[in-house]
Amino acid sequence: MRGEKMQVPFLDLQPQHQLLRGELQQSWADILDQTAFIAGKRVQRFEDDFAAYCRVKHAVGVANGTDALTLAIAALGINPGDEVITAANSFIATAEAIVHAGATPVFVDVDPDTLNIDVAEINANITPRTRAVIPVHLYGQPADMDPVLHLAEDHGLYVIEDASQAHGATYKGRRVGSLGHAACFSFYPSKNLGACGDGGAVVTNDDLLALMIRKLHDHGGITKYQHDLIGYNSRLDTLQAAVLSAKLPYLDDWNALRRARAKQYTELLVETPG
Repeated sequence: MRGEKMQVPFLDLQPQHQLLRGELQQSWADILDQTAFIAGKRVQRFEDDFAAYCRVKHAVGVANGTDALTLAIAALGINPGDEVITAANSFIATAEAIVHAGATPVFVDVDPDTLNIDVAEINANITPRTRAVIPVHLYGQPADMDPVLHLAEDHGLYVIEDASQAHGATYKGRRVGSLGHAACFSFYPSKNLGACGDGGAVVTNDDLLALMIRKLHDHGGITKYQHDLIGYNSRLDTLQAAVLSAKLPYLDDWNALRRARAKQYTELLVETPG
């Protein structure tokens, strides 16, 4: 009816879950029957598959995307008094993780064309206290990583990709997550790859860094009741790992659908003022 307002949902997950309902119900029933709720083969399977998808050697599942950032920062030895440069327009979790390490977030402006971190601004804000840069791949569009990486190498800085909105994105033919020293993903339900609850992962090609994150995410050790350092309790739930394993094979197709819908909105709204 003319003039009637219609509410369009930001994201409708029901079609995904209808498609996978039988597989998810069977997986969850098996987990319930086995009472295998923490770690185990299903988590390992998803970690292996997600690492392969991101074209890296390691993926460590954690409780959420914020923890992924927190653990990556901790594993790289960033401490109180250090500075970490990041984009000013990210979600609070990026800065929150820096502050949890006792470090200082240094916010820099973004390129007005891409709305991603401006490399010139990074360069202008490097000080003797700078230890790392966290570029954010905003809304699935990768930051311009080559100049970021070159600048970081010149100054001896770590690069942590905040890829929490960029599952499946590529930069010059390389998968997001494979570019920096580590990359952090969120599996919040509305993400491109979303769980039925919270979840996250850190991916890396660095063997020692992966081991450190694996220790940190489970009370500081990889052997039960053996704790090598003060860690956290941030493991990926087995039920959520099963969901993510079921969804991962569809990720590229779902990303293509998102792009198609975005293109459609752009075409339909092109003459709309503002």
